[in-house]
Amino acid sequence: MTVVLRISLFLLALSVVGYSEPAKEEGAQVLDHYLAASQNQREHLHGSVTEVLIAAEVPRLHKQGRLAALRRISRLGRLTYDVLRFEGDNSVKNQVIARYLSAEVQVRESEDKSLAVVPENYKFSYKGLREWEGRGIHVFELKPRAKRKGLFKGSLWIDARTYLPVRESGQFVKNPSIFIKKVQFTRDYQLKGGVAVVARLETTVQTRIVGPAHMTVHYADYQFEPPPVDVGQISADNQ
Repeated sequence: MTVVLRISLFLLALSVVGYSEPAKEEGAQVLDHYLAASQNQREHLHGSVTEVLIAAEVPRLHKQGRLAALRRISRLGRLTYDVLRFEGDNSVKNQVIARYLSAEVQVRESEDKSLAVVPENYKFSYKGLREWEGRGIHVFELKPRAKRKGLFKGSLWIDARTYLPVRESGQFVKNPSIFIKKVQFTRDYQLKGGVAVVARLETTVQTRIVGPAHMTVHYADYQFEPPPVDVGQISADNQ
């Protein structure tokens, strides 16, 4: 190997090290800001009401359905749905939409911290800063540390200004049922009153019997209840 070639390879190695180290350090700082910003996000949603519109279809069976409901989270964190109306095939309502709602309620009631998007549950790999819809987005690749239901392999987008989540997407690493082959999803967030709330959820479930089932959930008109009175304060109704 010539001296010139050796020097070139050495300089190339230095340039690679010099480029990757700052990116790694920046990724660690972004992750710290994200964890701090999202620490109390879940509690901020307590006492909220949201309108949801769920559209689901099973293309192979040419069946579909749409359900409108109010999604309520109590002050104690209990999740319930008030169905407003439904149109479409009842099998889609019972086998797709109802199963999704039931699974979400179970996850919420479990308050399972082992499903949170945090370093205890995931390996974070920083992919850099990108521009999306006119704003800066930090992109991380996620790999779960264990193969558990509810964990996914995919990506996390973080807003460069607020350090709150913008998008989560990927594939669940463990299927919830033997009748399901694969579950892929994309969850988009929006900022509402300083809180990152879900705006849209797209899910594709590959079933073993009827093929793929698609579902899209739109969230709108978030309403937050006023904060409770301070401890020790007596309302006029109790006097």
